[in-house]
Amino acid sequence: MSAAYFITGTDTDVGKTTVAAGLLHAARTAGLSTAAGKPVASGCTVTPKGLRNADALALLAECSLPLTYPQVNPVALEPAIAPHLAAREAGIALTVQSLAVPMRQILDMQADFTLIEGAGGWRVPLADQDNLSDLAMALGLPVILVVGVRLGCINHALLTAEAIARDGLQLAGWVANIIDPKTSRLEENLATLAERIPAPCLGRVPKLKLVTAEAVAEHLQLDLLD
Repeated sequence: MSAAYFITGTDTDVGKTTVAAGLLHAARTAGLSTAAGKPVASGCTVTPKGLRNADALALLAECSLPLTYPQVNPVALEPAIAPHLAAREAGIALTVQSLAVPMRQILDMQADFTLIEGAGGWRVPLADQDNLSDLAMALGLPVILVVGVRLGCINHALLTAEAIARDGLQLAGWVANIIDPKTSRLEENLATLAERIPAPCLGRVPKLKLVTAEAVAEHLQLDLLD
């Protein structure tokens, strides 16, 4: 049976892709087929093959199904700014519908384990009044939340969990990504998150010297997902 999730974070630069690649690697190690999508990505690099995003490439590397880069990341934007601003500058209408179509094509491939990764946090704007969270709602996917563990993360995590629930989506699980291992009262903060987030913790990813999907996968538990 195939399972698919939308993966978001408490903020930008909290390790969404690091965790997503780790989850995909864990799935592959368990013998599952994998697929992933990064519907919109800013901060892309110009290459002979076109604009390429490091996060989208990391996801593509962990896909066992034969996906092309444009399938995984249909909207690639060069400026390292908010996607809706980068799209506006590029003359691209960034709508839920325009992003949902290519993501549904990935979901229709029916991989055993599929991840659709957002950009930044839950309420990232698209065109008009649309948000990237509206894409998760349109796709009807349960959500995995990556919590960047540092000072202030409890507030960000709980507000995001509340927003996901208010949007009518299931929070399937969350991952503690230890961005700042010197966070004061780290264990107490993690315990508070576990008590207050209404979903299982899929793992605690420490600050790694060498960040690879394989290394991250060792700290994750896929079997805790519904």
